[in-house]
Amino acid sequence: QVQLVESGGGLVQPGGSLRLSCHFSGSLFSMYAMGWYRQAPGKQRELVASITSGGRTNYADSVAGRFTISRDGPKRTVYLQMNNLKPEDTAVYYCNRGTYSSGDYSPHDLWGQGTQVTVSS
Repeated sequence: QVQLVESGGGLVQPGGSLRLSCHFSGSLFSMYAMGWYRQAPGKQRELVASITSGGRTNYADSVAGRFTISRDGPKRTVYLQMNNLKPEDTAVYYCNRGTYSSGDYSPHDLWGQGTQVTVSS
């Protein structure tokens, strides 16, 4: 069964850093665009960052300059490096297997279970 499993969340102080990982237990990982989303209490799900099969990245304005998305083909893993974290970043973070193409990312049908990120002093 193809699965996405997130890890790396936790409690961090403002200004700190975390690196989230999403492991793709399936084949053809390098052919899919991937995305990271987050959902905070009382707010809608938000696309944070995406990366295409060719390595092109996009970021939400709220995280641009602080977060970096990357992928490791041999490890079948997509990462979200989060620096200078703020309390507003507190949310459950989810990864998504997006479109199967070399084009831009769009959400598709496979999601991870989520990992909690809490930014608090």
